[in-house]
Formats: sequence, C-alpha cells, structure tokens
Amino acid sequence: MKRGFFTLMSAQFFSSLADQALFVASVALIRGSGGPQWQQAALVPMFALFYVILAPWLGALADAYPKGRVMLASNAIKMVGCGMMLFGAHPLVATAIVGLGAAAYSPAKYGILTEMLPASQLVKANGWIEGLTIASIILGVLFGGQLVGPMLSSKLLAFDFPLIDTGINTPPQAAISVLIAVYALAAWFNTRIPDTGVEMRPMPRNFLALLPDFWRCNSRLWNDKLGQITLATTTLFWGVSGNLKYIVLAWSATALGYSITQSTSLLGVVAIGTAVGAVAASMRMRLDTATKVIPLGLAMGLLVILMNFIHSVWLAVPFLIILGGLGGFMVVPMNALLQHRGHNLMGAGRSIAVQNFNEQLCILALGAFYSVSTGLGLSSFGAITAFGLVVAGFMWLIQRWHASNCVKHKDEVEHLLMLARTDNTH
Repeated sequence: MKRGFFTLMSAQFFSSLADQALFVASVALIRGSGGPQWQQAALVPMFALFYVILAPWLGALADAYPKGRVMLASNAIKMVGCGMMLFGAHPLVATAIVGLGAAAYSPAKYGILTEMLPASQLVKANGWIEGLTIASIILGVLFGGQLVGPMLSSKLLAFDFPLIDTGINTPPQAAISVLIAVYALAAWFNTRIPDTGVEMRPMPRNFLALLPDFWRCNSRLWNDKLGQITLATTTLFWGVSGNLKYIVLAWSATALGYSITQSTSLLGVVAIGTAVGAVAASMRMRLDTATKVIPLGLAMGLLVILMNFIHSVWLAVPFLIILGGLGGFMVVPMNALLQHRGHNLMGAGRSIAVQNFNEQLCILALGAFYSVSTGLGLSSFGAITAFGLVVAGFMWLIQRWHASNCVKHKDEVEHLLMLARTDNTH
C-alpha cells in the first residue's frame, strides 16, 4: 500500500472515532434533559438526512476537488455541529449538521481508494478501511461511554479555565468538548493526504444540472446486472448496521438493565465481530466471488429477532460477535465489487454518492420506522421483532432477485464477473 493510504486510514480512524463517541454523548444529552425515547432513536435517521438530500451534489463535489481537501472541509463542518450541540442547539438539529459533514466526507474517502490503488488491491483496501473503521467504532463507543460515565466526566468537569465560565456543566457537554479536539486531529491528517494527480471533473455552473446527471447515474447502477445486486445488498446491510447501534442500546437497557456506559461495551462486541468478519473476507474473498455472500444477509435479519430471547450477558456476547461477523464478512466483498463497477460506469465520486444515497435512505427509512414504532408505544422487544422481520423479508427478496437474474442473464453476469476476475489479477 502507498504511504498516502495509511495517512487516509489515520484521518478516517479519528473522524469515525469521534462520530461514534458523539452518538453516545447525544443519547446521554437527550436522556439527561428528559427527552422521549423516540428522539434518541431519531438520532440515527437525522445523521443520515443530508446523505439523502444532497446526494446529487456530493459525488460531483468529491470529483471536482482534491479529495483530501474535501475531507478537511467535512471535518470542519462536524466541528461546527459539535459546537452547536455544546451551546444549546437541539441534539437532533446538531446531529444533522454533523451528518452533513459525514455525507461530504464519504464520497471523498471511498473515491480516493480507486485513485490511489489498482483494482487488484480494492478488496484488500476495503478490508483495511472497514476493519479500521470498525476498530474506531469499537473504541469510539467505548470512549463515548467512558466520557459520559461518572469516573471520567467528573475529572473533565473539574477542569476549568481561570476567570472564564465555559458553560460546560454536564457529562455530555464535557464529552462533546473533547470530541471537537478529536475532529481537529482528523482534520490535521487530512492536510497530509497527497494529491493523487487524477484529473478533476469540474462541477457545472448550474447546480440544478446535476440532478438529472445523478438520477442517470443512479439508474445506470441499478440497471447494471452486477451493480443492482451489490447496491441492493449493501444498501440493506448499512440500513441494518446504522440502526443496530441504537437497537443494541435500547435492548441492553431493557433486557439486561444496563446503563449507557455498560451498553457501549456491547456495541464494541458487535464491532469486534464485524472487524473479524471484514478481515476474514479480505483474506478469502475475490471480486469475482463476491456475490456468494448474499445469503448471509437473510441470516442477519433472523438473528436480530433472536435478540429478544437473550437475557444473559454470557449469551449476548458470543451472539453479538456472530451477528457482527456475518455482517463484516458480507459487506467487504460486496462493497469492493460495487466500487469497481461504479468506478468503471461513472467515476468514483459519483458512484459512491449513489451508493451513499441508497444506503442512507435505507438507514433513514428503517430508523424512521423504528422511531415511529417506539413513539406509538411499541415496546423495544416488539420494535426489534418488526425490524428483524422487515430486514429478513427484504433480504429474501434480494436473494430471489439475484437467483432470477443469474438464470435470465447468465452469460452477461458471467462476462462481468470474468472482467472483475481479470482486473483482480493485474
């Protein structure tokens, strides 16, 4: 791997670490102010909001400017969102601003991989970036849990500047102030990412002209025989994973009686399983065999339902490791194949923007479904059951869809996989 790749990994690690810790601090902030449970669940879809609204422009933005510079600006936006939350803005509004920064960050982060590396290293690179992202999730949720916990928060609140009233008086506020510094560290790494030398694609003067271009790209990827199945699978996977972190918090509080600090350790357990699955996939899978992991998605949906029958931490830990492992093993090869097809069809930034639009729309839809369910009085167990059934049902449809396409378009699918195999060996 090139040196710039590891600088990119460092920037991604700290930015993702802060994202995960901020989610925990936001939940604690809403709970501490007596906010209803649906607002806590709504943090997930609010983070995804700008991924969906600005999708037509974010991919083009990532292709129009050096991607390291785009990521630097994105981390600055995240810092603004933290500042808003720190000084009185509603956590849902501030979370949407942080999500805006994350939405701009993602096409640049994944798009630069196809500029830095050949196709033969994409699965390995995705294994690295997903594994490191999962590591940052593990440490981020644990870090966030400790920041709002009594031991570390008391030390943070005891520190103050002489003659200056900072207005930071609660554990969540102290945690958020620390996370601003973590975002600043990620931004510094962004300044060290080298220019890849790839020719930029200027944005049109009329921004509205990007709308039909985006929808053409979206339609092109959905109509591609490999693009449609990889996009459908990764969309559902991230829809599940994006909401799973709050579901685990709600489930552990109900089934195990855990506090936020204790619950974050279980989120770390899920992330450990995902990291193991991601590393295993990067070692064993190739682009031309990526579609073989599709049935694992159906198993994930069914396992989510089984959470309702677990009331012991000794059963919960191995169960959550298996759940995370299935997801990690599935998403790495499917992500790599989707990036490969998208890069060939329309360019890296635009293809990642299309991918983000669909995945975050799924996160938003499933998150809204879960939030509305809890808002209408459905118990955590009932909402989890409904969530798992929806996921398993859609994954079964995707599996049937893929099987049908393989029969109807066997020659075309085999040709596309052969091309991926050829690219994978050079």
